Amino acid sequence: MEVIIAKDRAELAEVAAGIIREQILRKPNSVLGLATGSTPEETYARLVKYHKEEGLDFSKITTFNLDEYIGLPPSHDQSYHYFMADRLFKHVNVNPENVHVPMGMAPDPAAFCEWYEDEMEKAGGVDLQLLGIGGDGHIAFNEPGSSLASRTRVKTLTEQTIKDNADLFFGKGQEHLVPKFAITMGVGTILEAKKLLLIAYGKRKAGIVKKFVEGPVTSQVTASALQLHPDSIVVIDNEAAAELEHKDYYKWVYSQKGELQKVLDRLAGN
Repeated sequence: MEVIIAKDRAELAEVAAGIIREQILRKPNSVLGLATGSTPEETYARLVKYHKEEGLDFSKITTFNLDEYIGLPPSHDQSYHYFMADRLFKHVNVNPENVHVPMGMAPDPAAFCEWYEDEMEKAGGVDLQLLGIGGDGHIAFNEPGSSLASRTRVKTLTEQTIKDNADLFFGKGQEHLVPKFAITMGVGTILEAKKLLLIAYGKRKAGIVKKFVEGPVTSQVTASALQLHPDSIVVIDNEAAAELEHKDYYKWVYSQKGELQKVLDRLAGN
C-alpha cells in the first residue's frame, strides 16, 4: 500500500485526478470504478478541467459505480445516478452506453447484482477503482462485519451511515429521507480491480485512517482489505494523516519516487 500525504484537500484532489488521468492516457479504453460522496467531488472537477482544457478523452472509457440506494430512480436528485451525471458524466465525452451505475429501481435486485458482476467481467475487469471511506471504515456500502470475500449484493445500511449520508445529501436531521438499503459492490469485487485508489480528507477521518492503514486486516474495518491488494494507493491530506505512526516514512517514500525511477531506468539501460 502506497500512502501519499497531500498538504490539503486541493492538493489531494490534484494528486488523485492526476493518477486517474495517467491511467486514461496510458490506456484510453480503461475501465474505471467510480465513487460518490463529497470526497471525490474536487477530483471529478479536475478531471472535467483536464477534459475541457487538455482534451482528456473519455470516449472509450467504461465506468462502473460502486453503489446506489434501493428505491431511488436515476432522476432523483439524491440518487448516485444523478450525482455522477451532475459532477462528471455530462461534462465529459463519455459514451452513455459505457456508463454503469447500480439500478436502485431494479425489480429483482439479486438478479441485477449478478448481471452487474457479469458486465464487469465482460468489460475485462476494473482497471482502476476510486474509493472513499466512511467514518466507521467502510468502503462502498460494505458496513462493518461485511465479508472480505463479498460480491455485489443488497446491503442494509447502519444507522450511522444513514445519519452521515443525511448530513451530506439530504440535510442535517433528515435521516428519515435516506433509504435504508443499497446495492453495493462487495469487498471481494472491489479487490479484483487491478489498481485501487482511496482518498480521504479532514481531521474527522484521522482515527479511521490510522485503523485501516496501520491496523489489522478485519471485516470490522472493511477498508483494511486494501492491505491485501498488490497495487493500492491511499491519498490523504495532513489532517487525515494526523494519527499515523509512520507518516514521516510515507512522506519520505513519496519524495523519493523520482530517484527510484532514475535507478530503475539505469538498470533497464534507458
